[in-house]
Amino acid sequence: MSMIVKNMSLKVGQTLTVVGVPKPDATNFTMNIGPNEKDITMHINPRFNAHGDENAVVCNSYQEGKWCEEHREGGFPFQQGVEFKIVIEFSPTEFLVTLSDGSSIHFPNRMGAEKYSVISFGGDVRITSFEIK
Repeated sequence: MSMIVKNMSLKVGQTLTVVGVPKPDATNFTMNIGPNEKDITMHINPRFNAHGDENAVVCNSYQEGKWCEEHREGGFPFQQGVEFKIVIEFSPTEFLVTLSDGSSIHFPNRMGAEKYSVISFGGDVRITSFEIK
């Protein structure tokens, strides 16, 4: 399942809250925030068992056709078939991601923009709500 939201705006100072449920047999899923459909400033990839990782959240950016340096931090509160909530606070220098267990990920705003207009989701997940405030 993939879902893409375009022409929306996540600006500095705003918070994005996403609620979803990984599929019962999920291996991994992704959430991307970026300026367009090609580039990704914030890629969040919770991995139950994928790409050689087990129970890890991997973050990265995708710029000029290539992946940048992987960033691993925070806990792993995700469970297959169980609802989760991810809260992302967007500041000029970073995305502060708070996971369901209260652990956090500090991911740099590598592109340095003050506004991003595309959010997409992919992989083994059903997104039930997302809100920007």
